[in-house]
Formats: sequence, structure tokens, C-alpha cells
Amino acid sequence: MQGPFAVKFLDVAKVYASSGAGGNGCIAFRREKFIEYGGPYGGDGGRGGDVIAEAVENLNTLIDYRFQQHVKAKNGEGGKGKVMTGANGEDAVMKVPVGTQIYEEDGETLIADLTDAGQRVRLLKGGNGGFGNAHFKSSTNQAPDFAMPGQPAEEAVFILKLKLIADAGLIGMPNAGKSTFLSRVSAARPKIADYPFTTLEPQLGVVKIDDSDFVLADLPGLIEGAHEGVGLGDRFLGHAERCATILHLVDGTGDGVAKSYKTIRAELEAYGEGLGDKPEIVALNKVDAIPEKELAKKKAALERASGQKVHVISGVSGEGINAVLRAMVRQISARRAERIAVKPRTVRAPLTRAERQGVNFKAPVVPKSAAAELDVVVKSARPVQAPKKKSVKAGAKPRGRKKAAAGGKARAKPKNVRHSAKQRAKRKAARR
Repeated sequence: MQGPFAVKFLDVAKVYASSGAGGNGCIAFRREKFIEYGGPYGGDGGRGGDVIAEAVENLNTLIDYRFQQHVKAKNGEGGKGKVMTGANGEDAVMKVPVGTQIYEEDGETLIADLTDAGQRVRLLKGGNGGFGNAHFKSSTNQAPDFAMPGQPAEEAVFILKLKLIADAGLIGMPNAGKSTFLSRVSAARPKIADYPFTTLEPQLGVVKIDDSDFVLADLPGLIEGAHEGVGLGDRFLGHAERCATILHLVDGTGDGVAKSYKTIRAELEAYGEGLGDKPEIVALNKVDAIPEKELAKKKAALERASGQKVHVISGVSGEGINAVLRAMVRQISARRAERIAVKPRTVRAPLTRAERQGVNFKAPVVPKSAAAELDVVVKSARPVQAPKKKSVKAGAKPRGRKKAAAGGKARAKPKNVRHSAKQRAKRKAARR
């Protein structure tokens, strides 16, 4: 989107966050007319709110935190009389784009990496509420006249860094035709001009080929010395770290295509973060403006420099584009299969109190059939123990049923018999 109302792309932001403080406990006593022993009546304070970061799908920039740099959760309310607990403070939820990394103030210590929509992480914990004087009531302290204050809030500074979630990335020298290629294969409409550095921020587009689709990111052009800050620098290369493959476009109309390729590869190696080891597809662009004799020489020189097959394409005419896209789809599909294979099994967290008490979610998941077989094996493996006999001391007289078993006369249990009034009178007279 271009124009005065376009949303500016921002991939780094600094946020000052503070959780909520806990509410103070209440000191109160029950004084009512017909209540002789009132006693302490103060309630506990409410808990302060947390600071939570949540990844959402409908955002693709951190521009919101350019204008809202301070995030603060609500404090908990203080306790009240009648043993009423104060209300808990409301949490402060920071909504960030998918792919946001949260660092500490130094910008190097990673706290969380939000790669999935709906993923949440608690950054700061709210303070617990203080106990009221009713909490300290006991048999030895029946009228406590003190309460606990709430715990203070936590404060911290966070650095947010956005790395776009894209399946493939476009890299190359300035004016290599990356924006033209993106507009050709997707519905994205980046700025296109005949001068270098027309792309000042990453652009995303959804590419569809055959029965597959993937997200393609167009990154600003690199030049020699970009890792030292020359030109636009290499800070936008962070958006290619999550890509499954990289499409390296080389301008075929320029001189020294092999040198241009090696320059970009040197910048990738200098940047690090595994970009130099990512699968790469090399394409010689703008072949519609190159004579056939020069095209063969440039293609051969580029193949020697890259050590792999070079695709010949044209972003204007569309020549060779489908072959490049299919090659990208093969690498992206392989990457997706690897992610599915190593993705851990997610278990739904318990929602109700009964679920929390009845299910141990930390135990390994065992199918019912396997659990039944395991139970049978465990039972069969247990040794059968004879019932223990109680030891009888020497010279002790058996009692009750034991005495009867030994040959003596057991004492019969009295039956619950209801006597009439006359019988009760006779028994009373006999006792006199």
C-alpha cells in the first residue's frame, strides 16, 4: 500500500512494561448488635495484573509500539470488610505479529519467540494481594489488628524484533528485478522503478503454482559492505532466517554476474545465523534484454561461480518463472514435512478443577490397550504375600472371638432390644 495513509513497516520496537501491584489486606472487626463475639473481619487484597504477549494473525508490523511505548497492567484492589477479597487487576496483553522475538533490554538475551498464532507468554507477573487480619485469626490470637501489604509490581524494558514468517525469500543486488518478480508471481504491488533501492522495506506476497501456495518475501537489495552498514545495511536479512529456501536473482544486463553473485554470498556468510547454509536457487534475470550469445556466456560463468544449475528467467515476459516456482515448491514442501515430523504433540491444558485433579498431564501418554497390558504385567509380576498374623504375647488371655476359638465361652454381643414400660419398671425395682 502506497500513499500518505500507508502503514509504515517497523520491525524493531522498545517497550517499557509494568505489571500490577497487589492490593493491601484490610484490617476490620465485626461489630453488630446481636453478635457477641465479632472478631476480625478484614478480607485479602486482590492480585495485580500480568503483562502478557500474544501473537495474532492480523498484524505484520510493530508500528503500534512506536506510539505506545509504555504498557502497564492494573493494580489489585485492597481487601474490604466482611472478609471480602479485593478484585484482581486486569492483565495487559501486548498483541504482536506472528514471528516476533522478545529480548531483554540488552537486545541479546532471548525471552520468547512467538512463531504460532495464538501463542502467549507471560513477561511480568503481577504482585500477590496481602492477607487481611481475618487470615491471621487463631485460638491464640483471636483479635489480630494487623494485615499484610500487597506485593509490589515488576518493571522491565523489552526489545521487540519482528522476523517475517515467509516460506521463501528474494535476495540480490539493488535493481536486480526482485520487485518485478514479486509483482509477476503474486498480487503484491511493490514500488517498481529503474533506479536502485526502490524497495526500502520487506514486501510479502502469496504465490500460487499448480496445487501449492507459499509466502514470498522481497527483501531490500544488498551491496558490498552491507554487513558494515553500507547502503541499507543487512538488518532486513533477519526476515530470511525463517525461510525454507532463498531465491537469488542476478541482473543479467550488468557486467560481472559472477562477481555480483559472490558479493551477495559474502554478505550472507558475514551475517551468519545459518543463512549461508540455507537451500538456494540461483536465477539469471532480465534475459529478455540480453543477446543469445552473451546469455550463454553469462549463464556458464554464473554456474561456475555458484556450482549449481542456473535458471534463466524474465520477470517482465514471464519466461522460465514457472520452473523456478516449482523448484521452490519442492524445497518448501520438504521443509514443511520436516517440521511436521519434529513437531511435538500438544496436549490440551486442563480447564476445570476436576480435570486438574483427575488428570496428570505431565505423565507420558499411554494408549488404553497398552495401559491394560502394562497393568496385567505389573500385577503378574507382583509376589503373592501371605497375610500377616498378629503376634500374641506369652501368657496373654484371648479376648472375644479368639477366646471362643480357643475353647472358652465368648461373650455375646448385647442385642438392641426395646423393652416395654412394665419391664423397665421391674428392672428398676430389682436394682433398688
